[in-house]
Amino acid sequence: MTTFWIHIAEENLLAMLDVVWWLIAMRLAKKTLWRVLASIFMAAQLFAVLMVVAGVDLSLYLPTPALIGVVVWHFFGLTLLTGIAVLYVCIRRIRRRRASAPVQTPSGASPVENSISRRNFIGACAALAPPLLTFSITGIALRELDRFRLRRFTLSLPSLPKPLDGLTIAHVSDIHVGQWTHGPVLKKIVNTTNSLNADVVVVTGDLIDYELSDLSTAIDLVKQMHGRYGLYMIEGNHDLIENGGEFEERVKRSGLSLLLDESAICDVRGYPVQFLGLRWMDCVGSLNDDITPWQVRELAKQRRPDAFPIFLAHHPDAFDAAIENGLPLTLSGHTHGGQLMLDKNVGVGPALFRYWSGFYKRGESQLIVSNGVGNTFPVRINAPAEIVHVTLRCVAA
Repeated sequence: MTTFWIHIAEENLLAMLDVVWWLIAMRLAKKTLWRVLASIFMAAQLFAVLMVVAGVDLSLYLPTPALIGVVVWHFFGLTLLTGIAVLYVCIRRIRRRRASAPVQTPSGASPVENSISRRNFIGACAALAPPLLTFSITGIALRELDRFRLRRFTLSLPSLPKPLDGLTIAHVSDIHVGQWTHGPVLKKIVNTTNSLNADVVVVTGDLIDYELSDLSTAIDLVKQMHGRYGLYMIEGNHDLIENGGEFEERVKRSGLSLLLDESAICDVRGYPVQFLGLRWMDCVGSLNDDITPWQVRELAKQRRPDAFPIFLAHHPDAFDAAIENGLPLTLSGHTHGGQLMLDKNVGVGPALFRYWSGFYKRGESQLIVSNGVGNTFPVRINAPAEIVHVTLRCVAA
């Protein structure tokens, strides 16, 4: 996973921040034990980053807990504690400027001793906060890394033909085969998917995490999943990071039904169901807002009037274009449920996406966004990994 690690260590910023935090801890910590503990932790973290800068693949040398600890500290703890430190310094300076008179202390009190005691406490917190925070979050990550839930939805669709009443879909998204999703959990993903006995299985992007060296394993994984009437998949942004053309060519050559701005028909109990798969376009901002609606309009031209359409889009924001084109059902992933959420409505999800987890409805169009079953970052908070089971029902006349 060298490409990933070099990317996150760009311009040596993380190493510099490690040094800064090390110096802060040494300045504030008063006891030798605190300094020793802080030094061991910061030295290990700094060494890991320097190895990454040198092009070393840490996953070849570090056990998973240590690897998670490096990631957690540099992309969670370091950011959080740096923000707290900056805020603390600002508050102290503001208070000092507003102080207009010396603090009066009762006779017999010892302000020097109280001040020293408080500084000692702050020093201990500064020295021990990085390892304690990192170890705590790493423990949470290890407990959840190979777990996922089964989440069920029953949708009533006005346009669903009666022959399709009760149609079931196993929705598997964001497997991210690679650094954080490998080994026994892959078999568990297959077994859980197949245990649903779904009419159709759909895989909505990010089959691999970063590197094409994981693609053979990922393809074998998907080939073991079985839907009564077939399996259909689309690509996600992570699938294309190393070499998008090779990813698409190898998946197509494997015989899997990868839909790239294409559609496929399957016959379910004598009635045609059409899966329309959106290709990933790597663009941002206003350009993406222009490209996606155009893509969906062009894709919608492939609709067969006699078939029930199901739209597959890795990014759930494509739902807006699906509504405009009268597509009744969209299945998406990409968001990981927000990854880091304080509750279901507050966190990274709503900060970055219009739709981030679960069920959404606008008019007669409905959307399911899966949290994804794999991981590209080893920590999830209030955004559990999942496989989604969807049952479609006709609306009673």
